[in-house]
Amino acid sequence: MNQVPQTSAFRRQRGRPSVEDAATIDDEILDIALQQFVRHGYGVSMAQIVKVAGVSKTTMYSRFSSKADLFGAIMRKQITRVDETMPLGSPKRYHDLEKGLRNYANRTLEVSLELEFLEVNRLIYSEARRFPELGIAAAERTRVGIAQLSEFIRCRAEIDEIPCSDPDSVAEVLILLMRGWYINAMLTHAAVPMRVREDWVARSLRILISSRAEW
Repeated sequence: MNQVPQTSAFRRQRGRPSVEDAATIDDEILDIALQQFVRHGYGVSMAQIVKVAGVSKTTMYSRFSSKADLFGAIMRKQITRVDETMPLGSPKRYHDLEKGLRNYANRTLEVSLELEFLEVNRLIYSEARRFPELGIAAAERTRVGIAQLSEFIRCRAEIDEIPCSDPDSVAEVLILLMRGWYINAMLTHAAVPMRVREDWVARSLRILISSRAEW
């Protein structure tokens, strides 16, 4: 993608952009930056991204102070997208803890196996050693997931009147279980049938919840 379409927000009239235009510009920059990262690796320069995006350096750096900041924004956009498509919502909407966790795990893994997410995660996995900031961005995403799950587990414990002394650790265990399964699926480069994913989630949660009295 060497040119931005004529309908792009980059072709706006002169003057300060509206809030809506500014948001559109940010989204287009992030989409183009992601394409460049995937195509050329994280080593691609900000100058190259600026050139392909068709924006000025001033426009780029007023929004993203560095390449790490730009990639972090891509990660945050993905986190927001996941949250919008499968929020845990109120713990009361689920009849039990297992149902809520199963919904969370299945939806998170389903979305994470979509092409855009796979591309970002493969980039992180392959280049995090050379570029530690990639690992930092991924760790932030993990932290958000643990915080969401921990709050859900804590609230469900109160509703069920079953004590849970360390919801953070329980959430961390589930997140890391999911990550291990996901990395294995990602590295095989093969489509994972929904039935296989759902079966793994169900078996893993049965094992985890069987120790709930120890939480």
